[in-house]
Amino acid sequence: AAGAEAPTSDADALKVATWNIAAINNNPFEYWITHDDAEYQELMKDVQAFIDEPGDGDVPLDQVLTPAMVSEISERMKAEGWDHVDEALTHFNSNYANRPIVSRFIRDDDLGKKRLVSMPDRLTNTINLKDGSAAYRPTVINCYGEMFATPVNWWEQWMAFHFDDALELASGDTKRPAELWGPISRAKYPALTEEEETISKPLSALCEAAFDAILVHMMNSAGGGSHKSTWQPLRADMCRALNARKGERTLEILNSPHYADADVIFLQEVAAGFVKQLAASRLGRTFQAIVAHGDGKRDQNSAILINRARFDVSTIGDLSLSFEHTIAQQGKVPIAPGDVLVVSINERARATGERPQTYVLASFHGDTNGLATIPVVTAVHGLLSSTRYASAELIFGLDANTYERGSSSKQGVLEFAEAYTGLGLTSCWGDHPDPTNHTTFNARTYLQPQLNKAVKQSDLALPGVGDKNPKDFILFRGRGHATVLRTWKDNTGEGTYKEGIPFPTLAFPSDHGILGTVVQLGGHR
Repeated sequence: AAGAEAPTSDADALKVATWNIAAINNNPFEYWITHDDAEYQELMKDVQAFIDEPGDGDVPLDQVLTPAMVSEISERMKAEGWDHVDEALTHFNSNYANRPIVSRFIRDDDLGKKRLVSMPDRLTNTINLKDGSAAYRPTVINCYGEMFATPVNWWEQWMAFHFDDALELASGDTKRPAELWGPISRAKYPALTEEEETISKPLSALCEAAFDAILVHMMNSAGGGSHKSTWQPLRADMCRALNARKGERTLEILNSPHYADADVIFLQEVAAGFVKQLAASRLGRTFQAIVAHGDGKRDQNSAILINRARFDVSTIGDLSLSFEHTIAQQGKVPIAPGDVLVVSINERARATGERPQTYVLASFHGDTNGLATIPVVTAVHGLLSSTRYASAELIFGLDANTYERGSSSKQGVLEFAEAYTGLGLTSCWGDHPDPTNHTTFNARTYLQPQLNKAVKQSDLALPGVGDKNPKDFILFRGRGHATVLRTWKDNTGEGTYKEGIPFPTLAFPSDHGILGTVVQLGGHR
């Protein structure tokens, strides 16, 4: 039963779990979460109303980012030696300063297409530092730690952050955030005019300042100003749960009685910092952690935790090169370094003279549309056709990124099932998974830059709204070879799954549920 409590492992069976623990999201407001504090629901409802029907709140931009502020940042940009500051200032004042802040700035599609806000936001929102910590821009949509006492106080912090604070970057360079701003290419973003491309560096700095000023104003004004004193403490609580304590809470869940005795745990989107936390924890003594090699740019790799009591970790074999050879036969597949991890290992012999069973273990994080999933599963299955692994057991934990309803651009779950059964495999959900048996439920709020993807609070429960899909699987050899004794999913961290709630929650720090199963494979029946 999918929502039932996680069982303990039978003596002969294998207890297996898979979990996309999700990369840290530095904007705690980006997705709807399930929160016990009614203030969260009221705040998000009022922000939604402010954007949907701003009314008298749709004031001109120059009332929020005042001429004095614009003049101050312009002078600082000139002091930096930037080109085209005066032209950018003239363009900004002519085209943006008098626009209503919601209907013609926040909701302006052209600004998005020109990347005049999203590009500088990407560069300065969250800056990774040499010591492993992060520096946050003074804005609403990240985990900035200081309080904004007044709009003027916010602006002082914003200017100091960009132009005064030298940061030791993860790259080893020392720079101020203003030095990270750069021009935007018209060749890449053709919505830009030639003039806008020429002045894009100072113009995008002005637009970022305007965007942040609007967000602060909105949080202080939504609901008639009723959230002015509460939204920042609320954000701090969310950042502690979903960001600062994310690794710690993830380890608490994995170390709970529901998973601590698992034989194998597959993880996806694992950061290097989490691997260090795991190694230093009690789990690190029970499990051998193997992590895929990434490219150093995306700190989110697939991993496998192998119980040392069940498996002989001295026999681990890296099948990366073999996998790369087989996946190359699938043509161009949208996978990135670190997405796939495939190893072989022997189970500890149960009796003297008994030949140990060999396993092929694989962990995979699929692309957003799930288009790499069938090629990757096909390639992993291809490894089993070699003489060396012909009698090996397969256990494959994956975030398949499959969808309840497929299309030409998204991998449907039923079509995926046809593919894996066609290869002679089965899953913890059997040969015919239920498309409505979801392992994700997330949706974007109105507090993130892509408003075209925002979901109204009242629409969260509607079918097909947001990301409610059957994405997570554990695969084995099929055709009578595997006997699944029990499968469960978990979005509470307590071995149970609450249907119909968006997550993460403050207690469950991922947007994917955990999937667990107890299975008897051919050699143990």
